[in-house]
Amino acid sequence: MSRLVIKNAKIVNEGNVFEGDIATDGERIAQIASEISIKETDNVLDVNGQLLLPGMIDDQVHFREPGLTHKGTIASESRAAVAGGITSFMEMPNVKPSTTTVDALKAKHTIAKSSSVANYSFYLGATPDNLEDIKAVDPSWVCGVKVFMGASTGDLLVEHPNALEAIFRECPTLIATHCEKGDVIAANLARLKSEKSQLEPLDHPVIRDAEACYQSSSYAVDLAKRYKSNLHVLHLTTAKEMDLFEAGPIHQKKITAEACVHHLWFNSSDYAQKGNLIKCNPAIKYESDRLAIIDAIKNNKIDIIATDHAPHTWDEKHVEFEQAPAGLPLVQHALLSLLEHVHRSTFDLTTIVEKTAHNPAIRYGVKDRGFLREGYFADFVLVSPDKKEHVTHKNSRYLCGWTPFDGTTFNHSINATFVNGEQVFDGTNISEKIVSRALAFDR
Repeated sequence: MSRLVIKNAKIVNEGNVFEGDIATDGERIAQIASEISIKETDNVLDVNGQLLLPGMIDDQVHFREPGLTHKGTIASESRAAVAGGITSFMEMPNVKPSTTTVDALKAKHTIAKSSSVANYSFYLGATPDNLEDIKAVDPSWVCGVKVFMGASTGDLLVEHPNALEAIFRECPTLIATHCEKGDVIAANLARLKSEKSQLEPLDHPVIRDAEACYQSSSYAVDLAKRYKSNLHVLHLTTAKEMDLFEAGPIHQKKITAEACVHHLWFNSSDYAQKGNLIKCNPAIKYESDRLAIIDAIKNNKIDIIATDHAPHTWDEKHVEFEQAPAGLPLVQHALLSLLEHVHRSTFDLTTIVEKTAHNPAIRYGVKDRGFLREGYFADFVLVSPDKKEHVTHKNSRYLCGWTPFDGTTFNHSINATFVNGEQVFDGTNISEKIVSRALAFDR
């Protein structure tokens, strides 16, 4: 493979924005400099001031395979991901069958090895009775253990204190939690049903309210402090929860927090237009909550921004509110939505890179990724800062065929995505060549 040299980029990395060049040698970054001399054999790409960012590492996706492949597959959703500048993903266990054993993890790896265009890892799902499987996981191979604390169904629901305490005490790797309290949700639902003849999407943040979130997330934090666990609380949605987390650099923390792009973009006023399309768990809540999450990102109480990409078909979403499934497809436009916050002066570019690439790599111990560094894998994205992208259902790349951002015009566009030194997206087309790798973890 000839050396690739990208010239005249605006490089965003480790708190700095600077003009420079970057050269790759095979899968890895060989050189970063203000100017790199060209050899006759080089493949040269002059990007004329485009932004060059480390690829997003999305620590929370639901790609629906195996068992739910009418909604999405590892192949289809990883392609949407690289079109959105996501070069690595960590996928959740609530598929069919649930990913609750090492054999189930291996089966997912087999699928991804032949079909994923982005780098991949998979969570082991916790159940009330698979503690031995949890204790047996290899921390260098598994991104983490996912615990649904009172807000799931089937074998992935873990509510009993004894089971939760055992997981927090014995788990050898990071614990990632979905925190909502089931009995609070049930009481809210029963109350609303006594008051209204028919529920509607705007009731969702009332049913799954701040108290349901806080009771569960505060319990998770208490357990982690008691057992000195490595806890990562996923998709926080309420102002009230922000006081649970400490500000500061991520490498000093054993308890960390995540926000997701849709909770930064939408608020309760959007239910009137979007309806079930933005029904998700935890619920999109109120503008005061959205602003509190933004502040927590700025002051480093929230460490990571992810997607919680969770596609459902158009028909599944277009039913009565109570029957509609929760979740929305997000990977294709997640980074663009965050860059729109930069355009609006809500965040700095360096903050977005820190929360989507650097911090996921640090928190999970991802080996040789998440930064633009010589010797690291060449996972990066080129972004045009002055080319708009108008989003419609028709130009979304998800298997489900729709996007919650339909009708939105973003002020940036993804021009190219590179995974392990290979261009997998050119702004229009996605390569069918599989160059992805399973993520490795330095633990």
